[in-house]
Amino acid sequence: MITEADTSERGGAEALQRYELNGAYDEMFSAADHPRKQYRPLHNLLLNLGPDELRRSKNEADQSFFNQGITFTVYGSDKGTERIFPHDLLPRIITAAEWEKIERGLTQRITALNLFLKDVYHEGKIIEDGVVPGSIVYTCKHYRREMRNVKVPRDVYITVVGTDLIRNPDGNFVVLEDNLRVPSGVSYMLTSRRVMKQIFPALFQKCRVRPIEQYSQELLSTLRSLAPEGRSEPTVVLLTPGSYNSAYFEHTYLARQMGIELVEGRDLVVHDNIVYMRTTFGLQRVDVIYRRIDDDYLDPLVFESGSSLGAVGLFNAYRVGNVAFGNALGTGVADDKAIYAFVPKIIRYYLDQDPILEGVETLLMSDPGQRDHVCQRLDEYVVKAVGESGGYGMLIGPHSTEQERSDFRQKIYAQPRNYIAQPTINLSTAPCFVEGSIEPRHVDLRPYVLYGEKITIIPGGLTRVALRKGSLVVNSSQGGGSKDTWVLQN
Repeated sequence: MITEADTSERGGAEALQRYELNGAYDEMFSAADHPRKQYRPLHNLLLNLGPDELRRSKNEADQSFFNQGITFTVYGSDKGTERIFPHDLLPRIITAAEWEKIERGLTQRITALNLFLKDVYHEGKIIEDGVVPGSIVYTCKHYRREMRNVKVPRDVYITVVGTDLIRNPDGNFVVLEDNLRVPSGVSYMLTSRRVMKQIFPALFQKCRVRPIEQYSQELLSTLRSLAPEGRSEPTVVLLTPGSYNSAYFEHTYLARQMGIELVEGRDLVVHDNIVYMRTTFGLQRVDVIYRRIDDDYLDPLVFESGSSLGAVGLFNAYRVGNVAFGNALGTGVADDKAIYAFVPKIIRYYLDQDPILEGVETLLMSDPGQRDHVCQRLDEYVVKAVGESGGYGMLIGPHSTEQERSDFRQKIYAQPRNYIAQPTINLSTAPCFVEGSIEPRHVDLRPYVLYGEKITIIPGGLTRVALRKGSLVVNSSQGGGSKDTWVLQN
């Protein structure tokens, strides 16, 4: 634990000697040796701490994560799959004014995307009016024909959202992508905060950081609000694929925090379109399922017939309104990366408003002109597969080899609908404690949005860090980590 009283006058700026601004927007410094106002308390603390004190604090934090079993899984790794989640010691700090704009922008964006999903699965007016091409919507691999004309509780399709924001070189937050199916990472946000309050208690108080501990109860309230009519005391469960899933720690953590049962598909049974879970006291009715498995594996009668992760009959129970899912099936249409190009139009169509948060320019490889433009300049773009996540299926042009670009060019021309391209943006940098010194590393931000009776956005989110020097890839599966995000009260 570090307090200001523990700091020594010696060795002040030693750890900061290797901090070099690289042209990206830096979260802590407006110029060399000129910390931004919100970072001054942290900067002053760092000036009075030597590397030894920082190492002790880092070891204390790592031990806390280890003791809590905070892990993630890397599939296909030859070094073992289960790892302690990489965590940086220093918080990322966001002002109240910046957060206010993020809140307004995300509320607007999620409202519009939810209306888009309702429209797509019912009247389809936005397609009829030519705002979003049907050829894009209906070829999305996450489009679920089975969801046509299915009434979902409160017309809420996207109960939990994790939208990825980046700060461009001008210092403005822009949307990189939305995660609307089964967004993960919120457990790392919550556990990181607990550890950081132990490590920097005096600094935390001095900065007047807005709390995030209420997330789990806000999530539970949001899920309960989706319960079928007449179920005044609904039973909510969290459906996990099991202990081999990459986010299993998060599943167990959230279920424990909410005080609900963690279940697997084999724990559920459907009778007469009513869902029950098996307990030691017999069958108990289930009203709301916070599902952490993809649509394909939910019901072998309707989707992937070989799946044992869901339960037979779940979809019929859902379709007749006897059970609710968070998130609704079919939400993947709105986080298909090809749809990003149309989100500004979607916002204007449904809300008659200009976007509060701009999105990163997105080029469709299904468009011949845009495809040829990108393929001639692959060294300038980031190319992504529309249905992938976790940093997979991606080419970062400036950091790629000629062979990698040639391979990707062939993939794009072979399956143009499967790819989009975005200009390479120099993500903002934030101070990180790396191998005994404080150095800038590129970061993004994933705030979490809850949508039930109202829209709730927890003040903070998961700041993901590209821990490898110069890397722009923040995904934990690709060598990234996280840091605590402090939103100031004023």
